[in-house]
Amino acid sequence: MSTEMIERLLGGTELIGRQIHSDMDLYELGKIGIPKRSLLYLVGSINVPMRVISQILHVTERTIQRKKDQDRLNEAVSEQIIQIAEVYSRGSEVFDSAEDFQSWVNTGNRALGNRKPIELLSSRYGAQMVLDELGRIEHGIFA
Repeated sequence: MSTEMIERLLGGTELIGRQIHSDMDLYELGKIGIPKRSLLYLVGSINVPMRVISQILHVTERTIQRKKDQDRLNEAVSEQIIQIAEVYSRGSEVFDSAEDFQSWVNTGNRALGNRKPIELLSSRYGAQMVLDELGRIEHGIFA
């Protein structure tokens, strides 16, 4: 996992308000909360509609819209946002292309119960299953 890529997906130091060099930095960012503007940047970076992201985050689009750009999201939502950025960062590394990963993440996968990997990102366990599958793909182990 590249913390640099996660930072970039979240809009960099300017939007996040701090640098990310380690897992501890990600932990602390989750605790203080991701600014809404970083979420918006992520949505644009990974090319996923806000309605899909709001479903993954278990937050209505309207709730997100009501927040100001600099408002920080709560810890649970922030950790899920970091988790999404982590999966997209890892997927882009494994597939050598954000576009190829985007195609994969939106296609049913037999190893994931014929579900689209993006559907599993709404829980920590689902995201871990996606990361595990990316590890298998990286090592040439196909289910």
